[in-house]
Amino acid sequence: MTSALETTDLGKRYGRDWGLRGCSLRVPVGSVAALVGPNGAGKSTLLHLAVGLLKPDEGEVRVFGKAPGDSRELLEQVGFVAQDTPLYPDFTVAELVKLGSKLNRTWDDDLAVDRLGKLDIPLDRKAGRLSGGQRAQVALVLAIAKRPRLLLLDEPVAALDPLARREFMQALMGIVADQGTTVLHSSHLLGDVERTCDWLVVVRKGSAQVVGSVDELLAEHRTLIGPRTREGEYSGVGTVLRESHTDKQTTLLVRTGGPIHHPAWNVSDVTLEDLVLAYLADPNAAALPGPVSLPQRGVGA
Repeated sequence: MTSALETTDLGKRYGRDWGLRGCSLRVPVGSVAALVGPNGAGKSTLLHLAVGLLKPDEGEVRVFGKAPGDSRELLEQVGFVAQDTPLYPDFTVAELVKLGSKLNRTWDDDLAVDRLGKLDIPLDRKAGRLSGGQRAQVALVLAIAKRPRLLLLDEPVAALDPLARREFMQALMGIVADQGTTVLHSSHLLGDVERTCDWLVVVRKGSAQVVGSVDELLAEHRTLIGPRTREGEYSGVGTVLRESHTDKQTTLLVRTGGPIHHPAWNVSDVTLEDLVLAYLADPNAAALPGPVSLPQRGVGA
């Protein structure tokens, strides 16, 4: 499976504190990946390292097998929308589009104008006078009009109302369908993640905690409900991630390697939100595909 983004033991330090450390993960080409974690987990740091705005203090990050910033050609293959969707406020939308065309050799002017027209965003309006949802949409259009192979999104919809967020996500999925772009999307909104993403990366305290296919991860986890059982006295159910008890009933969320046939347990599927919250609540739990192995620089790049 070819990777658009890989990291091995990646670390970034801010003074005495580490924003990331020992972070190993991969995002396959063609996937729509969610980057999930609590505030301060290192999500923005990871994205800034991937786009070349920061340099690692430890380990490696590779985009399509190369270190970010190694070449202009690689930078042209990556689009980035930052959390605050920055735009020059005194520029009109048309001027921003023209600026994009001047700065990017792979720029698709027809795509940009067509997308903005479908969104009913006036080309003669200054960016500073657009609504939050419109600014997010313009930032997305500017990022995808360069036709990137990898699109990095740092919570661009976090402050949007539900309608604007839905329109943004619809536009994003249309872009993925049209261009086959790989997307890594940082978000707290697990409902959006579950509807749109097929790959999951959960980071906690600067390191990857869960990495894998959403379908495979959901297939490996189950909710079990059965008679009240004392803590720790569970056999044949796999790894218990979360447990709760009433006087008569025990509820478990488990990672299991196969079907659970014990008659005492009522088995049901888990949601992505249940899975993510269970791992975030347990700092010692992890669901990883094993260490990532990257070629040495200058070999296979």
